[in-house]
Amino acid sequence: MATKHYLFPTDYMADPAVHVFNGKIYIYPSHDWDAGECEDDDGGHFQMKDYHVLTLADPDQGLAEDCGVIFDVEDVPWAEKQLWDSDVVEKNGKYYNIFSGKGYDGVFRLGVAVADKPEGPFIPQPYPIRGSFSIDPCVLKDDDGSIYTYFGGLWGGQLQWWQPLAPGFTPVIGKHGDENGLTDMGSAPTKQDELFAHPDTPALPSLVVKMSDDVLQFAEAPRPVVIVGDDGQPLKASDPHRFFEASWVFKRDGKYYFTYSTGDSHLICYAVGDNPYGPFKYEGVILTPVVGWTTHHSIVAYQGKWYLFHHDSVPSGAKTWLRSLKVCELKWDANGKIKTIEGLD
Repeated sequence: MATKHYLFPTDYMADPAVHVFNGKIYIYPSHDWDAGECEDDDGGHFQMKDYHVLTLADPDQGLAEDCGVIFDVEDVPWAEKQLWDSDVVEKNGKYYNIFSGKGYDGVFRLGVAVADKPEGPFIPQPYPIRGSFSIDPCVLKDDDGSIYTYFGGLWGGQLQWWQPLAPGFTPVIGKHGDENGLTDMGSAPTKQDELFAHPDTPALPSLVVKMSDDVLQFAEAPRPVVIVGDDGQPLKASDPHRFFEASWVFKRDGKYYFTYSTGDSHLICYAVGDNPYGPFKYEGVILTPVVGWTTHHSIVAYQGKWYLFHHDSVPSGAKTWLRSLKVCELKWDANGKIKTIEGLD
């Protein structure tokens, strides 16, 4: 059984993106607060309005320290509200925070904020990344210095607005509750109806894109991140292990590990590939369901160990919009598989 502990008991933080910069652990979370909004499938109760950065000296037992606000939604000219997940990457001594926010038109896009040091402050660019959409960016700096952003999330993350189903599969449009054995994909672009997929439809994938040299724009069109099963075929929309949101990618022993949340089945899963674009073969469950609807994480190596950072809603009494950061050691078995961690332990 993995021993977990909370990292920041004085406030509600979630969606941790964790990196080691200059030999020190930095945590870039979203910042929960109780906005008094009603719960809905589009995440209207998640009204995060600023970002902090935390530092951590001892992931085995220590508490995180708050370096303060690195920027606020009022600092982002194009974003109205809902600063959701973000991630940070370093290049040539600069630090780039790629974040998701909702514009005044109700559409989620990705933006970039730049700093001279990992603890910020970060200065947001005046416009979102051209051609960006959806949520939950994760940034991978590969061994050759190339930088890739993985992103996307269903339902409130609006990925279903921008990505068509596989050829030959037509989405079914209807009112919420009329599933009739279909798989709910979230609201339609009209916001008046729901989109549904037949159970055997290939799941909507997340996306990956190489960044420009200045890390401010996409250098290419985003590509689908395909997760395949043992049969070599993409996971289906009805598969409880299919992608929903919360991409996180890391490398180990020359392999690329694509890890993600399954959303409504409340798992953190992983798949492995040979290059940053995939395809990635599904390998197993990292974390079983926790208290709270969402599950979101990052994985990092530090001083010879691997750690899983995530969140749950135990301290808030199961209020899913008030989450708390946790950490535990991540271990591999003799066959090189990640050992599953029980979320409720």
